[in-house]
Amino acid sequence: MLDQIFDYLHLHFSVEASIVLLLLIFLEAVLSADNAIALAAIAQGLEDKELERKALNFGLVVAYVFRITLLLTATWVQKYWQFELIGAAYLLWLVFQHFTSEEDEDNQHHGPRFSSLWKAIPVIAFTDLAFSLDSVTTAIAVSQETWLVLTGTTVGVITLRFMAGLFIRWLDEYTHLEDAGYITVAFVGFRLLLKVVNPALVPPEWIVISAIAIILAWGFSKRNLPKEDSLPNSLPITTPELEKQEVAE
Repeated sequence: MLDQIFDYLHLHFSVEASIVLLLLIFLEAVLSADNAIALAAIAQGLEDKELERKALNFGLVVAYVFRITLLLTATWVQKYWQFELIGAAYLLWLVFQHFTSEEDEDNQHHGPRFSSLWKAIPVIAFTDLAFSLDSVTTAIAVSQETWLVLTGTTVGVITLRFMAGLFIRWLDEYTHLEDAGYITVAFVGFRLLLKVVNPALVPPEWIVISAIAIILAWGFSKRNLPKEDSLPNSLPITTPELEKQEVAE
């Protein structure tokens, strides 16, 4: 989809390039939702808000280096189907690990757990790299415009960090959001796998985006009850006691 847009506009350092840059930034925000949920769920494995923030910051710095390297070597990378196979296997392994994990007290699955910050950082970086493999053809379409590629990638990583920070909070608020996020990760993994097996079977991007939007809508469909709501009988219990005390007096 994006590569067709770039071919149509025939990028040059001009108004058309500026329009495409704005379009690229917008699409980065829209298409990074599944990636952001996955990274947020991984960061939550540290179970400490300060460590989660550091893991996302350091992990995405490494991911930024990986993205730039991937984009600048996109033509070479696309020659080897093994890269996409490894990326697909990695993403599907994350999904398998999530849905086979033990359920918590709320009967919900959870992502990987980490004992230290430095174990979480590589997982965040490689997860983002696996997602980036799915859009390597777009990088080839703009390979002659290095400044545009670097600018779009930089803004994309900054946007991803902001969205991941939001999703860390939302994962605690919405019951199905983490499961929905990992289902969308599975979509990306199977899409990469189909590219390796038979590119003709790869569904159009609009179908994938529509499916991801529906899954995320389900993810936001149910809020977790506040802890205060779990004690609805606290007032009825204390009120009779107070009445008895008043009568005794």
